[in-house]
Amino acid sequence: MKLISWNVNGIRAVVGKSFLQQFASMDADIFCIQETKAQDDQVAEALSSLSGYHIHSNSAEKKAILVAIISKKEPISIINDIGIIDHDMEGRVITAEFDSFYLVNVYVPNSGEGLKRLEYRSEWDEVFSNFLASLRQKKNVIVTGDFNVAHQAIDLARPKENYNKTSGYTQVEIDGMDKILSKGFIDSYRTVHPDKVQYSFGVHALSLEPNIWAGV
Repeated sequence: MKLISWNVNGIRAVVGKSFLQQFASMDADIFCIQETKAQDDQVAEALSSLSGYHIHSNSAEKKAILVAIISKKEPISIINDIGIIDHDMEGRVITAEFDSFYLVNVYVPNSGEGLKRLEYRSEWDEVFSNFLASLRQKKNVIVTGDFNVAHQAIDLARPKENYNKTSGYTQVEIDGMDKILSKGFIDSYRTVHPDKVQYSFGVHALSLEPNIWAGV
């Protein structure tokens, strides 16, 4: 299975460029899209020329976020959000259930300029990790998306200068990622490339077992 995770920073904008050509050339079984910046009907319209794929997106009050899953196989079910009102207003999570696993696509909150949302981010990491743990009780889980964190120093340039000063590279956010991993997940990219300096800064794929690999 080939799985692609892609923060498009506006689905309508990228469709007007080379997105559809790149999409076709990648020929993935599942695409997980973050930051569509469009509501459900707008996502459907932007991707209306795609054939052979099932498109599911999460619509929410805050239009700047939103995530989507595009798959060749129709999911058994779709779950939007994580079931907690305080965290379900920004369209950050969509889960697709397949025969042997759940696929969770997420756009994790940014702690913001001046780290103004750092406390909220800490709360989010807690409830999101619990949500993943609840799914894991039923089936294997793959999580992919934009985690808005540099988990290790090799995930970003100038780590010393940015530590505890820059959104995405505070100890609170690092601990939040550790909390998710502690639920039994592995960072697939770092499992395959443990020492490669790659400034992914937040784009991770997590899975329960090393043989379930999600490409980023």
